[in-house]
This record gives sequence, structure tokens and C-alpha cells, in this order.
Amino acid sequence: MRPPRVLAALAVLVALPALAACSGDPAADTAGKGSVTVRIPDPGNSGVLARGKKDGSLDKALAKVHAKVAWTGSAGPFAPAAQAMNADRLDIATGSITSGITSLSQSPGFVFFTATDPDPVGEGILVREGSGIDSVADLAGRKVAVNKGGTGEYLLLKALAKAGVPADRVERVYLRPDQTAAVLNAGQVDAWAVWSTYAVAELGTGKARFVADGAAIGSDNYSLNAVRKGFADAHPEVVKALYTYLHAKSADERRDPAAYLNVFTDAGPTAVTGRAREVQIGFTAKAGTVDPIGPEDVRRFQEVARFYAEQKVTPATVDIAAHLLDVEKLS
Repeated sequence: MRPPRVLAALAVLVALPALAACSGDPAADTAGKGSVTVRIPDPGNSGVLARGKKDGSLDKALAKVHAKVAWTGSAGPFAPAAQAMNADRLDIATGSITSGITSLSQSPGFVFFTATDPDPVGEGILVREGSGIDSVADLAGRKVAVNKGGTGEYLLLKALAKAGVPADRVERVYLRPDQTAAVLNAGQVDAWAVWSTYAVAELGTGKARFVADGAAIGSDNYSLNAVRKGFADAHPEVVKALYTYLHAKSADERRDPAAYLNVFTDAGPTAVTGRAREVQIGFTAKAGTVDPIGPEDVRRFQEVARFYAEQKVTPATVDIAAHLLDVEKLS
């Protein structure tokens, strides 16, 4: 999940009311001459979908399968996006495998249809320069900010397990990611388990660094695209077309990250500028692409689910395989 990359841009916090239905499916738009409407969160200022929205390439790709986009809500955590899909207010969303597992432990109305490899450099345990924290072992007795049940909590627990530090030796402070930077910079927590969406700005100041990144932690924190199950059942050709578009364009973005930054504006709060822009370009160049979910991915998903159950984040091991869609078999 990593705005300005596309995968994090797909998550949603606010969704519009259900659209008018055709044949009982709110994704079918009778006003659009039988075209299918797919509800996706607005992509913001950067990433594959932002560029596709601006240049019309996404509209063109979906028109081939008689579909069109309704941009709904804005980027946000996966948990509310999962709730929106369950409530039939959203068709597509993205999130980490970790937040996906916690959402699947409830009553999911969605399935995952793509995977992007774990981020080796853009996620990790962030500390302030001069904090005196030089290794994961130094976190013992400290306070670390995490988002509950998602990427942050996973990264911290995984890092501690690898370093042989008992989880109860570190105080987890549960905070919303968009509220954590100020808390870290005020010294109210000692570290922040975080991903590139929020890490880029902090690293760009030159006043923070990763004490361990995803590669050092051994993270299996994939990003996954999810689709509402009812939509996938009714419109597999649209899901396939969306996958094909995201796969090709994410590869383009990796080759030329700068072209996918600041798509609509290079100024203001949504723009990535200065040193932060350099950091983001570096992260994107090393990031994965949007791919089908393969057998090795499933094995690693299940390891994360097992780890979460061991760490008491979930009450039991979630069966990820039961909620996956083979996008290559869609037609």
C-alpha cells in the first residue's frame, strides 16, 4: 500500500452512495447505455491512476470492456475500504497483506486479485536523528508508534522477533498514520513503524532515518488489490482489464518514477518536492509491479497469517487462500 504509488492510492476512507443498479448490480449504469461503472477511490496527485485519469489512458482501457470509472472518496487505510466493499459502496481497494488479514478475520465480501512484492526500502522502523537508537535491539524499553493490526504493527513485531527482543519489552502506541509524524517529532514516541506513504516526507527532512528497512526486517508485507466479490462475479472482464492496465503501467512507473509524481500539480500539500521527491523516486525505482498472485506468494501470505495468530494480533490463523482470485483465468 504506497501512495503516491497506485497501490496505496486505491484505498478509500469515504465512499459515495451506491449507484443506480442494472440487473440488480449497482455497478451497472443504465444511464451509460449498459456500461459498467467501477467505483475506485480518487488517485490524488501521483501514481499510475493519477496519470491514467489525467491522460485518459485508463478510460480508454476500460472502454474496451464497456466500463468506466466513478472516482469515489479519497485515499486512506484499508480497513474502512474493506467495510465499504462489504457494504456495496466500493468495488476496488488496496492494502497490505497485514491489514488484509485483519479485515479477512471478520466477514469479508471481497477477494484479492493482484500482489506487489514487499517493499525492501520504503518501509521500516523510523527514528529521529540523534535518538540514540542504532539497532532494533535498542527499542527495548521504548515507545513505538504503530497502526493497529496493519503494516506498522507487523513491521515492529517482525523486527523484534528477528532481533530476539520479546514483544512485551516494547510499548506499542496505537496511532493513525496521518497523526503520527507530529507525535514522533515531539518526542512522545521513540520510533515509528511505517511505510513509504508517510516515511518519504520524514526522510526528506533529513532529520529521520530507518534503523531497519523492509529488507533488513525480512518483511513479507505485500501490497494487494482487492475487488468486491459481487463485482468480480458479475464483471470478470473488467477486473481482468484493470489488472492488465495496472500491471503494464506499474512497470512503466518503475522505469520512470518521476513521470508519475505531481501529475496534476507540483505545488501545495499534495505535491512531493525537494529531498522528499528524490527519496520517493528512489523507492519507486526499487519497488515491485502489480502482478498475479502465484503459489509462492500464497505461501508467504500464509506465513504472515500464521505469524499474526502467534502474536495474538488475530484470534486464529486466517485462511488467505480462500479469498484469492486467479486473475489470469478471468476472461
